[in-house]
Amino acid sequence: MPAILPSALLERRPDIAAAERRVAAANAAVGIERAAYFPTLNLSASAGFTSSSVAALFDIASSVWSLGATGLMTLLDFGARSARVAQARAAYEQTVAQYRQTVLVAFQQTEDQLSAVRILEQVEKQRAAATTAANEAEQITLNQYVAGVVGYSDVILVQATALDARQASVTATLNRQTAAISLVQAIGGYWDGDVDADESTP
Repeated sequence: MPAILPSALLERRPDIAAAERRVAAANAAVGIERAAYFPTLNLSASAGFTSSSVAALFDIASSVWSLGATGLMTLLDFGARSARVAQARAAYEQTVAQYRQTVLVAFQQTEDQLSAVRILEQVEKQRAAATTAANEAEQITLNQYVAGVVGYSDVILVQATALDARQASVTATLNRQTAAISLVQAIGGYWDGDVDADESTP
């Protein structure tokens, strides 16, 4: 993984995508509540009158005042509509805050795993070098034992040290690989650096 990753990669994370969709849905809900302030009308050539008589054209009793009924219910609701709009706005602000928190957590996880990968790479190299040195010391001691220079107890001690070094090297490799997997999870999928975030396969 490269040392620097574009933040656009995090848009592939399912939690961020879901939070973003919830923000969009909450924003749409605010628009729906605001739109309910305005009455819904059906306009036609008959001007909404049930009587076809010219004499009764301006007769209040024969007219269908759907605008009056709907508009009265919408405008004189004693603050109920305003309360619903305020409620929708509050829900929207809550989803925005949750989205912001989700993104910040994703940034933190990515930076933490990037740092972990870099540190564990260095640890792996150091322990690999220690393993090489321990293996060489083991071979030298074995040669000395064969030549009768040292006793077998010295060989056992050197072999134990070499075994510990090899186990530590394997552990470092495992930790580095685990951190690399966690980094891939943090950015929402693998990225080889040659493709854009939209073209990367999760």
